[in-house]
Amino acid sequence: MPPADLVCPDCGRTFADRWRCSCGAPLEFASAPRPDGPAPEFAAFDSRRGLWAFSDFLPVERRVTLGEGFTPLVEAPDPNVSFKLEYVSPTGSFKDRGAATVVSRAVELGADRVIEDSSGNAGAAIAAYAARAGLDADIYVPAAAAAAKRRAIEAVGARVIEIAGDRETVAAACRNVVEAGDGWYASHAWNPAFFAGTATFGIELAAQRDWSVPDAVVVPLGHGTLLLGAHRGFRALAEAGWIDRIPRLLAVQAAGYAPIAGETAGTNDLADGIQVRKPVRRAAIVDAIEATDGDAIAVSAEAVRRAHESLRASGFDVEPTAAAAVAGLRGYRDRGTLDGDDIVVPLTGRGK
Repeated sequence: MPPADLVCPDCGRTFADRWRCSCGAPLEFASAPRPDGPAPEFAAFDSRRGLWAFSDFLPVERRVTLGEGFTPLVEAPDPNVSFKLEYVSPTGSFKDRGAATVVSRAVELGADRVIEDSSGNAGAAIAAYAARAGLDADIYVPAAAAAAKRRAIEAVGARVIEIAGDRETVAAACRNVVEAGDGWYASHAWNPAFFAGTATFGIELAAQRDWSVPDAVVVPLGHGTLLLGAHRGFRALAEAGWIDRIPRLLAVQAAGYAPIAGETAGTNDLADGIQVRKPVRRAAIVDAIEATDGDAIAVSAEAVRRAHESLRASGFDVEPTAAAAVAGLRGYRDRGTLDGDDIVVPLTGRGK
């Protein structure tokens, strides 16, 4: 099958391959595959294929894999809460889901070099999957990015390009290179193939629960890669008739970097993975939250620190950004947003 076309949801233009519409909007796949028939038993899925076991929902063919997907779903210390352990993914975060599909898309289209901008986890994932596919990779990172994350990118042969400034400055520098034609943009914020991969989070979660979805999913939010992926996955299942409702999506942002929550007090520099003030798909994020009767909250560095310590004391070795979701869960409970609900919290990044 030829690679799927892309379409602009704002102006309707279609493209064979492009990272952004000429009108400036993010692109989507022109068609979304859906399986026929009722939901199968969980045992029908071959977990050895990882997220590609859900290929009937994917607009990209498998060209590269490191065994991503089928992360454990375990009981949390808090009552009525389960943790989905995305941090046991091959490179240590849920970004492996998107990296598998976006690099597979790059291979489909004949790219020989991929480019990404990232504060760490997305860059490490793209670098590893590019190496697996035999592609060169340039990863643009903030000069202040954690040394461990830079080492992870370099360890698999990718080139790290440090840019002074915040996340928006780094992204702009990367896009300038892409627009000059020097590489294929495997962006976790812009490229729809990345979101095709993160959509498997929602599909897989529902499958692990025998097609019974939780009342709410509490998700850390930067560019919205996981929140939008989860929403797309649940929506795809609903369209296929495999689930009868979509969970509430409750976003957690870092204080000082909370454009969706609208809270500006303080600055949370501990949850560095979600320090995004201008998410590319802001409108889609707001739509997903509103469509699911969700919400957004901002958490302080101190709240993240406490949650991080609590998680590690319970055996969950995650990075601070992952702990932000647990800090947000506590914040939602303090607000009275959650009370006795069935909740899933993804733990999104490995401790470093």
